[in-house]
Amino acid sequence: MPEPSTLPGTKADGQTTPGVGNQLTGFPAREAALSADSVARGLPTPVRALFGNSAHDYRDLWERETQTLPRELAKLRRRARDFAKAELAPRALEVDSLEHWPVGTQPKTLDELLVTAGKAGWLSDLLPKPIGSSNPLLAHQPLTMTASLKVEEFARVCGGQMLLLSATMLGQVPLLLSANPSIIRRRLVPGLRSNLRGDPYLFGFAITEPHAGSDVEDGHGASRIKPGVTAKQVKGGWLLNGRKVFISGGDLARGFTLFAALEGEGFESWTCFFLERGTPGFRPTRTELKMGMRASGAAELELVDVFVPDNDVVGKLRGGWSLNRQTLNLSRIPVGSMAVGFAQAACDIAIDYARKTQFAGLPLIHQQNVQLALADALTTTSMIRAQVWRAAAQWRIRQSTGAMVKFGASDAAMRVIEQCMDLLGPNALLFENRLEKVWRDCRLTQIFEGTNQINRLAVIEDLQHQFLGRPG
Repeated sequence: MPEPSTLPGTKADGQTTPGVGNQLTGFPAREAALSADSVARGLPTPVRALFGNSAHDYRDLWERETQTLPRELAKLRRRARDFAKAELAPRALEVDSLEHWPVGTQPKTLDELLVTAGKAGWLSDLLPKPIGSSNPLLAHQPLTMTASLKVEEFARVCGGQMLLLSATMLGQVPLLLSANPSIIRRRLVPGLRSNLRGDPYLFGFAITEPHAGSDVEDGHGASRIKPGVTAKQVKGGWLLNGRKVFISGGDLARGFTLFAALEGEGFESWTCFFLERGTPGFRPTRTELKMGMRASGAAELELVDVFVPDNDVVGKLRGGWSLNRQTLNLSRIPVGSMAVGFAQAACDIAIDYARKTQFAGLPLIHQQNVQLALADALTTTSMIRAQVWRAAAQWRIRQSTGAMVKFGASDAAMRVIEQCMDLLGPNALLFENRLEKVWRDCRLTQIFEGTNQINRLAVIEDLQHQFLGRPG
């Protein structure tokens, strides 16, 4: 290898000539005596073996962080990234710009995506093979961890398609949490296997009502609001009436875990019921024309004297509040991971723009103010990823843990995206640059699974003994 002083674009002191060579302006060449890489080269061999040798390590930050994961999780992350690049990326801008489609008329390209994703196992990975599709070696990893790795990579490419493929797991979780072998065998397993055959069977999670959204995810609020969807006991089962709104994937789902209060009682009587699409009196009536994640419908569901047999009660009567809250405790961590994916997408776009856009004859990436902004964006993204991974690696998720991750990651991700938008200037508003889409998609992570304000209150509720100075 030639001496640093003779490398193209490098001066005798190791500094780069502006716009020449492979180093950024103002930094020593990697081979120079005073570079960051020279630290490893100057250490004794045993020390290098212990702490690693960074010389000629050109792996990017994503790859270096992936290397910290256990082998099977690292393989899952790479597989999710490859699928997102191959299947989601080519459709991302196309599906976001389509005219709003009414219920039952989803674009063919999304039908094809669901079939492909189903056969690839992305719609059935709640349970391991042979029942579901996940690698049995991942069975000792929490579901929150495997879900978080998947949704981050999907969100990094397209928020709408990510939600289309991920919301189904939310509808599956109450069935699993019920710990009822009969309902898992009859209602969950057939749907998972249908997906693997290429016959998409999506699950919906129906909690939100026109007058009861994030406010009733807080117990104090729920105690003061009358439920809108009610269940009346009849011979052999229950009759459900009311409306649900903003149900992700509700226009396509074939099975639903739907929550209703028992007639004449409040939210403390909430009970989870399993319904199939096509049940008389039950139908999706419309989807919202919304700002972001447009590839996934937010549906309104109508229930008029919908009969549900006793054996399709999920969990216990009046046990729906617990099922719902525990589902949200688990699902808020992958929502934080969605936000990480959006923040990473913004960093990717900003770095690419800074490399390709010139100012005064030099790419923007050579400008120190641009470098400072990118360092902030990458550091914040890495920090919230670490927060998500640490929480997701736990089997027992407290309410405060899930809530902190959800609002902490999504708020921070929005700051990263806006910082990257500042770097792009007016070009950030161009649809083709994808950054304004990332902003629109990420904004939803601050709203669903409980608004970030409600999640802040969830932290206080869970830790109130600490604030009152009493033992837990």
